[in-house]
Amino acid sequence: MQDNSSTRPIENRGRVILLFLLFLLALYQFYTAGYSAFTMVCLLPAVFLCVYVGFKYRMSTFWALFFINYFIHILGKHSLLPPGVPTSLYNEMFEMLLLAIAIIDVRQMPHFERAGNMMLLALTVWCGFCTLEVLNDTCNLGINVGAWYTGARGMAFQLMYIFLVFTIYISDAVILKRYLYAWAAFAFFSVFWAWKQQYIGFTYPEEFWINNIGYVTHIINGGSLIRYFSTFSDAANYGCNAAATATAFVIFGITSRLTKERILWGVLAILVIWGMFSSGTRTAIACLGAGLASYVILSKSFKIAIPFSIMFAIVAILLVFTNIGNGNQQIRRMRSAFNKKDASSNVRTINQEAMKKYIRDAPWGIGLGMGQDNVPANNKFRKLATIAPDSEYVFIWQRTGPIGITVFLIANFIIFVGGARIVMFKIKNRSLMGIGAGFCCAFVAIHLGGYGNQVLLQYPNGLLFYGGMTIVYLLPFIEPEWNRIEEQQYAKQEERRRLKLEKKKASRV
Repeated sequence: MQDNSSTRPIENRGRVILLFLLFLLALYQFYTAGYSAFTMVCLLPAVFLCVYVGFKYRMSTFWALFFINYFIHILGKHSLLPPGVPTSLYNEMFEMLLLAIAIIDVRQMPHFERAGNMMLLALTVWCGFCTLEVLNDTCNLGINVGAWYTGARGMAFQLMYIFLVFTIYISDAVILKRYLYAWAAFAFFSVFWAWKQQYIGFTYPEEFWINNIGYVTHIINGGSLIRYFSTFSDAANYGCNAAATATAFVIFGITSRLTKERILWGVLAILVIWGMFSSGTRTAIACLGAGLASYVILSKSFKIAIPFSIMFAIVAILLVFTNIGNGNQQIRRMRSAFNKKDASSNVRTINQEAMKKYIRDAPWGIGLGMGQDNVPANNKFRKLATIAPDSEYVFIWQRTGPIGITVFLIANFIIFVGGARIVMFKIKNRSLMGIGAGFCCAFVAIHLGGYGNQVLLQYPNGLLFYGGMTIVYLLPFIEPEWNRIEEQQYAKQEERRRLKLEKKKASRV
């Protein structure tokens, strides 16, 4: 009998090479043409590898989620993500993996008990309402489960995923510190990218986008004013995000005990405010004002309330009653937000008046996921499905009706009040109170942005600011460790200051 053992390694090697080539082909197809059944089957090894890496390096998976959430728009514009894949899928894949890890290895993730709070209650009510929306057949087209799920994912379920992931993985003071530094680094890069767009120029994909899709809204005043959008989807998204981010870091800087952090957060806030103005988003200045005004209440301090109030009054007077700074087109555009006769700023009001005529017959809205793709031209609610909402609140009002927007507002009010209560009455550490107040006030700012523009649930805002509110609810659990770490850092700071002072005195002798 002939021995074939010598040929088996060659055959096995050939099979491995063939499988590897098929895997590379699947990757190429996934990158160039999106996903198909063949691609998904061939990518199973990569999926298993990602799951393994996710289990082994859990926090790295969380930081990867944070990164992809923040930069998904710039990666998409520059074709650095596979085409044909829904934008929300990237976040969901990481969130589902993180939740699966926590459930499977519950012994090493002992933080589920922290989830029992007012934010969970509010999100459960909102997700429950959006689940019932599957039965909404206002347009008389039958129940469309696919369209409903597409709408419910982004409008409700995504918020619950964010809450659960942050509750589990922002587990201690060290991770919270890293989160703040990571957010600061991302915000700084966005400011740099806005500066680069303004003084060096756009990349080719950005230039193509602004000269086509974004031409009407981003090149204005006869082409003399460009609204810069940095790493975000558009200028409105960037401007409102910058306002909320600056709000948070102004408060972080005011309340920190550590000099280096006060300087870092303060400088970052100034840079981000510059980026906000470069976006030309008029709503943003109201977002910043509302966020900082909220801190006057949460601070419970006249020392803070008086200078803040004076600052607000001065800025308001300068913008509303003077022409100071009118030589700068961005400032002129911001000032037009206070002009009630400005035509462009009144377009939203005109659209909303038109919507009211239709919404009277749709108390539950036209349904989640319903739009121009699935509401035919001869349908009574076609106009409501196609008219531009220009606001996250109006978008939710269109899809869920007066009943839905009321539930949404109540749920978010509960989230904010619960967080404010923790900041004002449950936390004793002043700098940690500042962290909580910063997140709460940023939440107010981005919601005002959502009232004026469709940015509230846009990337990266959902994860940033609903995740931030989740952190507020975790602060009482984190406070003991925060106190210990802060005392150590403060002692080192004071020791360096003492040695520096002694050295200075010695040099004078």
